[in-house]
Amino acid sequence: MNTLPQHDWQPSRPTPQTQGLNRPMAWIGVMLLAMLVAVGLARWSGLDPRTPDAAVQWQRDLQFRDLPSGDIAVVDHRSGQQVAVFSGEQGFLRSTLRALARERQRESLGKEAPFLLIGRTDGRLTLQDPSTGQRIDLESFGPSNAAVFASLRLAGPTAP
Repeated sequence: MNTLPQHDWQPSRPTPQTQGLNRPMAWIGVMLLAMLVAVGLARWSGLDPRTPDAAVQWQRDLQFRDLPSGDIAVVDHRSGQQVAVFSGEQGFLRSTLRALARERQRESLGKEAPFLLIGRTDGRLTLQDPSTGQRIDLESFGPSNAAVFASLRLAGPTAP
C-alpha cells in the first residue's frame, strides 16, 4: 500500500511576535502622517515658526574692504571713514563676509552696497545684506564670535 503522508493543513495565523511588530510600525506611520498634516496646515495658515526679531536698538552701515596687505578694512558707509582694521587670520569674520559676498557674486551684484550691522533690544546681533536679503544671526555662533562684530558698534577712526 502506497500512501502519502497526510498533513493537517491549517491557515497560518499571525503569532503574537509578528503581530507585535506590525502594530508599532502602524503607529509610527500614523504619527508621521499626523506630523506632516500638522506642518502642512501650519504653513498653509501662514504660521512662521521662527522667533520674531526684537526691535532695532542700533544700526550701523559698514563696508568691508580687502587691503593689499591681506588685512580687512572696515569703513563706515555714511561718513566714508575707516573705523577699524582686522589683521591676521580672523577666521569667523572672514568666513561670515565670504558667505555674504558669495551670494552677491552669485546674483551678479557689486561690492559697493554696505552691510547692516544691527543690534536688537534683546541683545541679539545681526549682519544683514540688504542687496540680497541674506542675514546672519551672529549670536548663534557664540559670544566670542559675535564680539568681533559687536566691537564695530562704537568703533571710530581712532580704533586699531
